[in-house]
Amino acid sequence: QVQLVESGGGLVQAGGSLRLSCAVSGWTLERYGIGWFRQAPGKEREGVSCMSVSDGSTHYVDSVKGRFTISRDSAKKTVYLQMNNLKPEDTAVYYCVVDSYVGWTNTVQAMCSTTDYVSLYWGQGSQVTVSS
Repeated sequence: QVQLVESGGGLVQAGGSLRLSCAVSGWTLERYGIGWFRQAPGKEREGVSCMSVSDGSTHYVDSVKGRFTISRDSAKKTVYLQMNNLKPEDTAVYYCVVDSYVGWTNTVQAMCSTTDYVSLYWGQGSQVTVSS
């Protein structure tokens, strides 16, 4: 059974930094996509950053480019989202997600753009709050 366990959310002032972590267990495929979505109150879910574990390709939504960095520790089966220069508009619940089709029939761009949420595996969510 796939489990995605997140940690690292919290409250930070604008301009500050946070790092989210997601530990993946129970996953056996060698090719898949892993990334982060977020949902702010009253807004649609949004793919923030996605990574292909087979070739390391990454994708970021325009609003976080240059501020957020996705990375992975393959030995620990953990993915990270380093968030710098945080803004109040980054306030949201952040979810770790896995896409089993990336590296096979899907790309990281498609993973981050998808609205077919049931096709993804989801973590429990971590609240990130940025105060102005």
